[in-house]
Amino acid sequence: MINRRLIVWLAICWALGIAVINQSAAIIGLCGVGLALMLAAAVMLKESTNRAALLCFVVFCAGGLWASWSDHRGATGLSDLLSEAESGYPPVTFDVEVEGTIVSAVSVDGDSVQFQLHASSIQLNKQSSPRVMNEVMQVQLKLLTEEEQQYAYTWRRGEHIHVNGELQRPAGPSNAGGFNYRAYLESTNHIYWLLRAKGADSAVVAPGSPYTAAAFLGRIDEIRDWLGDRMEELYTDDQAGYMKGLVLGSSDDLNPDVFRQFSALGLTHILAISGLHVAIFLYVVHALLRLARLARERSLLIMAALTPLYVLLSGASPSVVRAGLMAVIGLLAAYANRLKDGLHLLSASAILMLLWNPSYIHNVGFQLSYLVTAGLIVGVSPVRALLPRWRRGKALLDLVVVTLVAQLVSFPISIYYFNQWHPLSIPANFIFVPFISFIVMPVGAASLAIGPIWPLVGHWLAAAGQTMNGLTFMLVQYTAELHGWQTIWAQPPIWWIVLWYAALGIGFNAAGRWSGHDITKREPTLVNAAADAITMPLTGTDHMLAASRGRRPIAAFAAALMIIAALLASAWMPDAFDRTAQFSSLDIGQGDSLLIRTGSGKHVLVDGGGTVAFGSKKEAWQERRDPFEVGRKVLVPLLKQRGVHAIDLLVITHLDSDHIGGLQAVLESIPVRTIWWNGTVKKSDDAVKLMQTALELGIPMLEATAGMRWQPDKSASLDVLWPESSVEPLREVEDQNESSVTMMLTLYGRTFLLTGDIGVASERALLDRFKSSNACAAADEDSNQAWTALTRNSGGGCLDVLKVAHHGSRGSTSSEWLSYWHPSYAIISVGYNNLYRHPNAETLERLAEEGVAIWRTDRDGEIDFAVKPDGRMSIRWSQYKWKSGL
Repeated sequence: MINRRLIVWLAICWALGIAVINQSAAIIGLCGVGLALMLAAAVMLKESTNRAALLCFVVFCAGGLWASWSDHRGATGLSDLLSEAESGYPPVTFDVEVEGTIVSAVSVDGDSVQFQLHASSIQLNKQSSPRVMNEVMQVQLKLLTEEEQQYAYTWRRGEHIHVNGELQRPAGPSNAGGFNYRAYLESTNHIYWLLRAKGADSAVVAPGSPYTAAAFLGRIDEIRDWLGDRMEELYTDDQAGYMKGLVLGSSDDLNPDVFRQFSALGLTHILAISGLHVAIFLYVVHALLRLARLARERSLLIMAALTPLYVLLSGASPSVVRAGLMAVIGLLAAYANRLKDGLHLLSASAILMLLWNPSYIHNVGFQLSYLVTAGLIVGVSPVRALLPRWRRGKALLDLVVVTLVAQLVSFPISIYYFNQWHPLSIPANFIFVPFISFIVMPVGAASLAIGPIWPLVGHWLAAAGQTMNGLTFMLVQYTAELHGWQTIWAQPPIWWIVLWYAALGIGFNAAGRWSGHDITKREPTLVNAAADAITMPLTGTDHMLAASRGRRPIAAFAAALMIIAALLASAWMPDAFDRTAQFSSLDIGQGDSLLIRTGSGKHVLVDGGGTVAFGSKKEAWQERRDPFEVGRKVLVPLLKQRGVHAIDLLVITHLDSDHIGGLQAVLESIPVRTIWWNGTVKKSDDAVKLMQTALELGIPMLEATAGMRWQPDKSASLDVLWPESSVEPLREVEDQNESSVTMMLTLYGRTFLLTGDIGVASERALLDRFKSSNACAAADEDSNQAWTALTRNSGGGCLDVLKVAHHGSRGSTSSEWLSYWHPSYAIISVGYNNLYRHPNAETLERLAEEGVAIWRTDRDGEIDFAVKPDGRMSIRWSQYKWKSGL
C-alpha cells in the first residue's frame, strides 16, 4: 500500500512533522509513536517494505526539524527587548528609526497604511549607533492629510524606506479564544514586532535596487493595479471590487457587506483564485496554441512557463500557488510522458510548498485548498457510484456529488475557524459556483482582456456581467439574510477533526466497495485511484479487505454515518454534561459586556460594548472600507467561538453607545429570545436602529424594574434592583447613566452585583431602600424582591463580585456603597489608554481601603468566574491561568 503511493505517504508525514513541531512534547511524542506503530503494522502486514516505512518516519522527523530550523532562522534579532516589551502594564514601546525595504503590497485604507518592512538596520532611542538587522516587521502608519494619502498610493514593494516610529509587540488575545494577532504574525510570517508611525513625514521612501525579488514583485503589483484600474473603468463602483476579486484575486476593494453575505453562505472560496481559475486560464492558452498549430510538446512547455506568471498576477495566495504547482508539475510530467494521477500531483505540490515555506501549514487557505482537493479526488468517485447512472442527468448528479463532498470535507475547517455553517450553503454552492465560475468569471476576464483593445465590445461584455452580478447579489443577499438558518458551532478540538476525516475515509471506502467499485482493483486514474491512497490507511489494508470482501460493506458505511452523527452531536452540544456556571467580563475596550452561562447552559448577555465618537466627523478620505466595529469584530466571533446558539436573555442596562454599540451585530447574527432594558428611549442613531431591529425581529422587550426576577434553572437567578418603575412609559432620557439597570446575579449561591453606569445618586437611593436591612440579607418588601445575598466563606465579604459602575469613574462606587456591600472582588470594564482616564485614582483608592481584590479588563483582559454546583469558584484572567479554591 505504502509502496504504491509512496509520495502520498511522504507528503502526509512531511506535513505532519511540520504541523506538530510547535506543539507540546507530549503531542509530538504521541504523534511520533503512533506513526511508528502504524508503519510497523504496515511492514508486518506486507503493505510496506522496511525501506519505505523507514523513509516515511525519517521524512516525518525531517519535517519537524525543517520547521524548527525555519522558526529559528526567522527568530527576532531583538530578543534582548522581548522581556522588557512584555514586562507588564502598560505595554512598553520603544522609539526607533528603522531602515529597510518594503516587501509586501502596500495597503492604503482611508487614513491607514499597512505593509511589511524587511529591516536592514534599527536605531533605538537609547543607542548611539544603529544595529544591523535582518528581520521583517509589520508597519502601521496613520495618515494626517489627504495629500499624504495620495503620496502613500505611490509606494511600491521593493522600495527603500526609512521610518521613525514606536516599536512594540503585537497584541495577544485579551479574551479567551479571541483572535491572537501576535501568534498569527509569528506563525505565518515570523513577524515579532509592530512598528507604528503617524504622518507620512515619518516615512521617507526612495527607489530601491531594481534587481531584487521584492522589486520584481513590485512591478507585478503595478500590473495588477493597472488591470484593477481598467476593471474600475468597465464596472460600477459597487461591482468593480467584486470583479477584481473574481478575476484578479484582489479583495482590497470588495464591498464588506457583499463579502459577509458570501461568507455566511460559504461562498468566499469563489472569490479566491484557485484550481478552477488556473484550469480556465490553461484551457484558453491551449486553445490559442492549437490555433497557432504548435506541437503538443512545445504547447506543454509554453503553458508550464505561463502558469507561474498567472499565479503572480492573481496574487499568489496559497490556493492558487497550490493549483499552479500542480499544473506545472502535471504539464512537465505530461511532456516527459510520466503523468500519473491528481493525488500524486497534489502530494508533490504540498511537499514543495512546505519546503519553500513551512509556515503555510498554519494558513487556513492552504488547509482548505489541499483538504478539499484531496477530498474531491478521493470521495467523488465512490459517492457518485452509489447514485443512479442517468445519461441525461449525469452532469447534474456529478455536480450534486461534487458539492456534497466539498461540503463534507470543508465542514470541520469551517466550524474550527469560523464557528458557523449555513444549511443553505449546499444549494447555494450548487447554483452559484458553476454560474459564477463558468459564466460570470470568464465574461469578466474577457471584458478585461478585450476592453483596452476594443472598448465597445469590452463595455458590452461588462454590461452583461453587471446584469448577472446584480442577480447574484440579490439572491445571495436574500438567502444570507434569512433569519434563523445560520447554525453556530463551538470550536471543536483537533481530535474531533481527525475523527471526522477518519469517518469520511471509512465512508468513501465503503461506498466504493458497496457500489462494486472496489478501490483495490481500480486503475490509478485521475479520480478513482486517489481513494486507494487515502481511504485504505483509514479502513485497513489490502489483506484485511480481501478477508472481508464477502461481508456487506453497508456495515462499514453505516458505521461511518454513526460516527459522523455522534461527532455532530458532540460538536453541537460540547458542554451538554457540564453543570459549571460562568460569569465573564469580556474585554471589548472602553465599554461593558458581560456574558453569563447558567448551570443548564442558558446564556445571558448584559450590554455589548461599543465605540463613542469624539470630535468632528471624519472626512471622506479618512473613512475606511470596513471600519472597526466591536460587535462584528470582537463580540459576535467570541459568542460563536463559545457555541452560543442563542441568547436567552439580553439585558440592555442603558442606551449609551459604549454599552449598545456591539448589540446591533448581535441581533443580526445570533437569535435573541428576550430583551430587558431600562424602559427609556434616546434619540441617537445607534439606539434608534437597535430598537427598530429588535421590533422587526419580533423579540419580546420588557422594561426592567425593581422586583423583576429571571430564574432559568436551579443554578441561577437574576433580580432587578434598579430602576424603580415609572408611570411614564418610554420616556426620553438623554443622560442615561442614572437609569442603568442594576441587578443581583446569583450562581450556585455566589453573588454578583451588576451596576451598569449608575452614579452616587442612584447608589444612595438604593441604600435608602436597604437601610432597614443588612447587606448579607437584604429584602425589599415594597417591590417584593426575593433575592438574598448569602455570607461567603472566603474573602470575608457578603458580596462575592462587584461590577464597578461606570468603568471606575470618580462619580460612582462611593465609600458608603462599598461599606454596605463588602465585596470580595471587583471588576472594572475599561479600555486601555482611554480618553476618560478611567478608572479614576480615587475610586481605586476607595476599593483598596475596603480590601477589595481588583481586576481590570484593560490590564487583565477577560475575567471569568466559574462556579461549580457545590459553590466552589475559580477565577481566570490575563494569560488565562486559573486560580481555584475561592
